Amino acid sequence: MNQKELKELIEFLIEKDIAEFELERGDVKVKIKRGQAAIVQARTDVPFVALPAVATAAQIAAPLAPNAVVAPPPQQAPEENLHIVKSPIVGTFYESPSPGSPPFVKAGDVVEVGQVLCIVEAMKLLNEIESDVAGEVVKKLANNGQPIEYGQELFAIRQK
Repeated sequence: MNQKELKELIEFLIEKDIAEFELERGDVKVKIKRGQAAIVQARTDVPFVALPAVATAAQIAAPLAPNAVVAPPPQQAPEENLHIVKSPIVGTFYESPSPGSPPFVKAGDVVEVGQVLCIVEAMKLLNEIESDVAGEVVKKLANNGQPIEYGQELFAIRQK
């Protein structure tokens, strides 16, 4: 294998985003690795300081005592057992049967099993998403006209 062939091979691997390649031809063996992540070594002589996920400039600039640990911000307590209605398909979320008409349900509405909550349009088909539990709609988790994914949360319902 000459230098020109080797150069073409490397350019091909870069173009195809191939990270590792190995070739054996007779007594010639070529192994190419690229794009390896840097190895990070931990240092024990530097004190560890944890910062909150969202820190203000004053918090970052404030001097900390050695070995001080800043507590993370308190997380919101999860609401009581809410049933989450998830999308069974990929598509576009619609809260009402047609533009300008009222939504099927809104927060505070009481729904029964089988009641239509919304429509998910997929491949020009309108799929009605029905409630699989009876209860009160606590929150709508998708916006009208928003593209949604399979398994995306659509509604939170407090069961009866």
